[in-house]
Amino acid sequence: MIPTPALRRFGRTLVCAGALASRLLPFPAFAQSPPIALTQAIPLPEVHGRIDHLDIDSDGARLFVAALGNDSVEVIDLRAGKRSARLEHLREPQGVAYLPDLNGLLIANGGSGRVDIFSGLALTFAAHIDGLEDADNVRYDLSSRRAYVGYGNALAVIDPASARIVRRFTLQGHPESFQLETTGTRIFVNVPGVARIVVVDRDTASVSTGWSLGAMRANYPMALDEPDHRLFVGTRRPAALLVYDTETGKRVGRSPIAGDVDDLFYDGERKRIYAICGQGSIDVLQEIDPDHYRSIDEVPTAPGARTGLFAATRGALYVAVPARGTSVAEIRVYAVR
Repeated sequence: MIPTPALRRFGRTLVCAGALASRLLPFPAFAQSPPIALTQAIPLPEVHGRIDHLDIDSDGARLFVAALGNDSVEVIDLRAGKRSARLEHLREPQGVAYLPDLNGLLIANGGSGRVDIFSGLALTFAAHIDGLEDADNVRYDLSSRRAYVGYGNALAVIDPASARIVRRFTLQGHPESFQLETTGTRIFVNVPGVARIVVVDRDTASVSTGWSLGAMRANYPMALDEPDHRLFVGTRRPAALLVYDTETGKRVGRSPIAGDVDDLFYDGERKRIYAICGQGSIDVLQEIDPDHYRSIDEVPTAPGARTGLFAATRGALYVAVPARGTSVAEIRVYAVR
């Protein structure tokens, strides 16, 4: 039987209606299991106060935890599932970065305004750099063998091998999370003091006024989807995930999330975003297309648990839970599915 024009039009209508319905239904409507699942809790006894950022070594054997309120960095043996070492006598460590080519660790201390460098498997103190007030977030670019540290109202570029500052980029306020392009030369920087995303060019040393947040405020965490040219920014006032097109600088999306977000990660394999929120949850958002994201889970954690690390090669999300009352601080390990 040859379809009539009316039947063909009816068929096309059904296809369009089905496509629209798939956009409106909870995404994905067919999911049989949660996108992340708690698999382990690693206790951190005698760790008190706020916990800041985390990093992991190249083979996924050790996790490094900046225990800011405890003036220490906790080293966790992930194979044994327990703490294996503690780096002490620090002053409010905020950022940590593993240096794979040096088999070392760089620690940014906000309280002392200095960066400490430890080397070798035993993490022996090797050098330090002073004069970095409120040293905070750290990123390491293996291709150039340079570390980037946010401090004061600037970014410092450090050569860890010589323990020298080789460049500084002056900003309009204190930098929070920032992301480095791997196929380009730009650095995207959250500067909540001026409610903007500042864009730095590493080659030309130019610093643009960047992109406005509009009415949004308190832009702390950030993540980057470089292949699709999308930048994700978490705000606290109001609590939201903002999506920017890195080619145009225009905001193309916005989704609600829980309060007090402090870490944000993009999972390129699964096209997901994990927002770690201090209100007490991990918000999981699924990409529909590069401009649209839908919440698919809100996993309860604990009040104040707002920092963590997504290790794509291990398929794991690590969340730092500070001690509260009689409960001991811990690292919760979630498998991503």
